[in-house]
Amino acid sequence: MNYTQIYTTRKLEKTIQKSIVEKNEIENKILGEWVATIFYMDRKKCWLIINKLTTYLLILPDIKTSELKYITKLFTETLHSQLKNDGIAIDYGTLSGIIGEIKLCETNNDRSANSSLNNCMYSIEDWKIDYSSFENLPFRKINSGLNSSPNQMMNWKYPKEVMNETIKAYVQLRV
Repeated sequence: MNYTQIYTTRKLEKTIQKSIVEKNEIENKILGEWVATIFYMDRKKCWLIINKLTTYLLILPDIKTSELKYITKLFTETLHSQLKNDGIAIDYGTLSGIIGEIKLCETNNDRSANSSLNNCMYSIEDWKIDYSSFENLPFRKINSGLNSSPNQMMNWKYPKEVMNETIKAYVQLRV
């Protein structure tokens, strides 16, 4: 079975301490590791997650502590929805197989991922002002906007372009 590690920032780690596990599985070979941080909108906890391999971003809105036991399902469904929204074709079963089971791990202090997350938080803050309330925030649209900005670490490619290439390469290898 595949395992996908999501490393948490210290800020997120403090809010989900009971759900943190030690990293003892091999990292996901297809999509690699993810790093997550937390932000608040109208006192609702939202997660911003970045894939270290592709710099693809994902927002999980309104995550409650009681839902963490279903984090694999929440993450996979949200990622599938966002990929579809970004024009990246992959069926849910294949994506679920790639993701496997989510393991929330303590911070790995990845400065590159953390700085990318912090840069994206500035854009999210602007959108929070523009839309004024949690109910009005178009998370898929915001997410698509974040994934449609060229990234210097990816030789100025778009994160959604790199994610699409990664998924296509995997699907072609399976055939």
